[in-house]
Amino acid sequence: MKEELIDYQEGEQALQGFLVAHDDGTARPGVLIAHAFSGLSDFEKNKAREIASLGYNAFALDLYGKGIRGSNTDESRELMGRFMQDRALLRRRIVAALTTAKALDGMDAGKMAAIGFCLGGLCVLDLARSGADVKGVVSLHGLFKPLPDHVPSELIKSKVLALHGYDDPMVPPEDLTALATEFTNAGVDWQIHAYGLTYHSFTNPNANNPAPGSVFNPVANARAWKTVENFLTEIFA
Repeated sequence: MKEELIDYQEGEQALQGFLVAHDDGTARPGVLIAHAFSGLSDFEKNKAREIASLGYNAFALDLYGKGIRGSNTDESRELMGRFMQDRALLRRRIVAALTTAKALDGMDAGKMAAIGFCLGGLCVLDLARSGADVKGVVSLHGLFKPLPDHVPSELIKSKVLALHGYDDPMVPPEDLTALATEFTNAGVDWQIHAYGLTYHSFTNPNANNPAPGSVFNPVANARAWKTVENFLTEIFA
């Protein structure tokens, strides 16, 4: 197994992702990992290691830019806000990461997937909406905001799995229903798993902030990760 920082570009913006890959000369399915609102962190790097331990190659992408991270909640919200307001830019960044990952040694470019957390959950849903050639995407406590009218949804080729805390204050039940309706109308093979008594950031052991509704839930986390493993097995079969 090798770990490597990977420099890449989107337009003029320098970006730096984190690769965990098997170093045996075998082409393996690849999984993009899209970060939460503070930027690429140890949390996503550890998820890349977990994904690689399942037999895949993992590339934790960089949405914000090389060395650009939120050091506190206000900075992270400001960074995230730019992409929430400019979904065309978000799409370009996530597609650039996929293009980079597909070209890396050891990646089976015909077998790619993406998983994302919080803001990253929205990223992978938008990757599917871009019409990207990926087998499946997984949103974990992601945001379900629809695309604005000026950013069209293309023909969705991937399966979609959304793992959601039903009590997440950032994603009310009507957003869940709207997402289901959107993907049904688009003819997508979709699943939404909603966990009761579960809030935002339920997969992150460091989430312990009940006021804004970000709380780790070990039971929901274990259920969700098992579902991720099963989904990857299915789409890469």
